[in-house]
Amino acid sequence: MEQRLLSGGCPLWLIHRPGPEILSAKLWLRGGSSADPAGQRGAAQLLAGVLSRGCGPLSGDALADLVEGRGAGLRCEASEDGTLLSLKCASEDARLLLPLLLQMVSSPWLVEDQISLERQLNLQTLQRQKEDPFQVAHDQLRHQLYGDGAYGHDPLGVEAELEQIGQDQLHQLARRLGQQGAVMVLAGRIPEGVDTLLLEGVEQHRWPTTEPPRQAGPAGLKHASLKSSRDDTEQLVMMLGTTTSPLGSEQALALRLLHCHLGIGMSSRLFIALREEHGLAYDVGVHYPARLGDAPFVFHLSSSSDRAREACQELLNEWLRLLETPLSDEQLSLALAKFRGQEALGRQTGSQIADRHALVLGHGLPFDFADRSLREAAALTPADLHKAAQALLLKPSLSLCGPASAIAAAEAVWSSHPLNR
Repeated sequence: MEQRLLSGGCPLWLIHRPGPEILSAKLWLRGGSSADPAGQRGAAQLLAGVLSRGCGPLSGDALADLVEGRGAGLRCEASEDGTLLSLKCASEDARLLLPLLLQMVSSPWLVEDQISLERQLNLQTLQRQKEDPFQVAHDQLRHQLYGDGAYGHDPLGVEAELEQIGQDQLHQLARRLGQQGAVMVLAGRIPEGVDTLLLEGVEQHRWPTTEPPRQAGPAGLKHASLKSSRDDTEQLVMMLGTTTSPLGSEQALALRLLHCHLGIGMSSRLFIALREEHGLAYDVGVHYPARLGDAPFVFHLSSSSDRAREACQELLNEWLRLLETPLSDEQLSLALAKFRGQEALGRQTGSQIADRHALVLGHGLPFDFADRSLREAAALTPADLHKAAQALLLKPSLSLCGPASAIAAAEAVWSSHPLNR
């Protein structure tokens, strides 16, 4: 592993890996959909989609021909906290393709017809999401947890605002790419002189940015609520969750172990209790993404509408159990084993390794954060996990999507359940 600094200030991390002649490159830019300007929700994702539609001397067609003609993969997408550019190619093609990454962010074409095409694709995706009960419940809960705040909308945006975002707005956003910080990670067979190679085609051979700082991200609302949407299906989707703390915070690792205990694999607590023992779940799991700000911690369950009352009761009971009953030593040992296994599975390929390090470094955390977390997790006790649950999971909100009768049954359970009181 090597650490360097590109001219202009972008940190560059090189992870040399023997084996296949493949190179994976990740450029992580701080400032995703949470940084969308007021009235322009969806701008970060729209810009990310257009970045690969022409840059530097290459039109969109020429860029696609160059990348696809060599069997490479080039992807750009915005998440809540950042925009990620990913390149995967044969090592022998690296000299031709690596310069594209910085050209895409320093000199994108942003042509009107390509913007219109990308905008239309995003609008179509948003429209399809409205037809998915799971997505409806998810978006509903997102708004319950974050309101109109920075995390309160899907990275794809809001239709009415997305329709109004044009070339001028994207040019303004493009000029600010990297101003909040950026980091690049390369893994695999790395060519000599990669520093110079990356800056080919960049004006004055420098792209101004800096290392992403460690700073507080958007906060959640921290109060319980209930919201429902009617959908004429035969199932009820339930999402129960709250906002917690950022990646790297004091109690985030304890929550990660609770996530492993509750939602990883067929031996997980929710799978056994809700699906195996009670037969209540078509689908059940836990959502706990890495965030720069207050991350959501969410139980999700899909059940038949005629068992809505029982399913809601048991889902709330499982959350209450977290607050009232510490894990046993055996349960914690299994959660630790799953955590180690998940870490190992996430490091199998060069692309996975580069992706993980880019995420960690993009959040202002140290390069060896994952290894430190493995060591620190081994020292946690059931009491530590219980303390984290009681501190961060006290006031969950419930989001429902399904037929009216099932919603009414679930709402009745919620109104009388001890968790809501």
